[in-house]
Amino acid sequence: MNSALQFNVSPYAPFMQETKVTLGNGIELHVEMGGNPEHPTILLIMGLGAQMLFWPDFFCKSLIDQGFRVIRFDNRDIGLSSKVRHKGQRLNTMKLMSRFMFGLANQGAPYTLYDMADDVAMLIDQLGLEKTYILGASMGGMISQIVAAKYPEKVEKIGLLFTSNNQPLLPPPFPKQLFSLLGKPEAHDEDSIVNHSLKVFHIIGSPGYVNQVEAIQTIRKLYRRSFYPAGVLQQFLAILCTGSLLPLNKNIIQPTLVVHGSKDRLLPPSHGKAVAKAISGAKFELIQGMGHDIPAHFIPQLSGLFAHHFRSSH
Repeated sequence: MNSALQFNVSPYAPFMQETKVTLGNGIELHVEMGGNPEHPTILLIMGLGAQMLFWPDFFCKSLIDQGFRVIRFDNRDIGLSSKVRHKGQRLNTMKLMSRFMFGLANQGAPYTLYDMADDVAMLIDQLGLEKTYILGASMGGMISQIVAAKYPEKVEKIGLLFTSNNQPLLPPPFPKQLFSLLGKPEAHDEDSIVNHSLKVFHIIGSPGYVNQVEAIQTIRKLYRRSFYPAGVLQQFLAILCTGSLLPLNKNIIQPTLVVHGSKDRLLPPSHGKAVAKAISGAKFELIQGMGHDIPAHFIPQLSGLFAHHFRSSH
């Protein structure tokens, strides 16, 4: 572990410590870690527009209790990590999306998922981690696939949660789910964001498992911590300008577990199945009733699956 880093107790989870890590490419990432430093490390990589707190405290604690050190962080352009100010031309998102559906990459984004994967590789180096386990959700799962393929020496095993390899002709997200994620709130004050985000949680979340009171508390906490909608759009453009990861999947040699919810309507389960099929020897688990979120109800099952995968000898 890099001894120059200054740690404080996390204001969100008392069993975690937080710090800032300068990567050396102009990006600084806000990082939290918890658990015994002697234990194997799981690095959690979050999805589109999602601060690291979208990894629930209960999920992190559950992995720590099963014998792991857990690290979560804000990707670039979100939360308390560096924001990328970009003065380029405005891109036509619809045009990019139609090319993307056919597995074609696009030009013009301020950065791509390859740059975000480089952030992760530099973070692993800066934290002085030996081979680590990585667990990526949604866009974070796409980033994880790139890290594993490009930097095999840094990654021991991979866990992927409700993600995709964006190969050509996968069934698209259900329009309601996609547009809820990309939709604009009526205003940028806290209550408008709560109302807007609550709708999103209900539309993409696990049907019947979204806890209204907890969801509102989470949204307020995230809004007060950081609100930067420009970063969400830039991360979306990064996905669209990365294109299909199918050619990369052939290079992934690490043991891989792909987990998907049966009720995911943002990235239907066939996306996760496509990833598992494309990565040699990957295992696939479908969680009945789960959507594109991590509700408390599914955490014992999810953390158990990933802990078992990371612990198993092959």
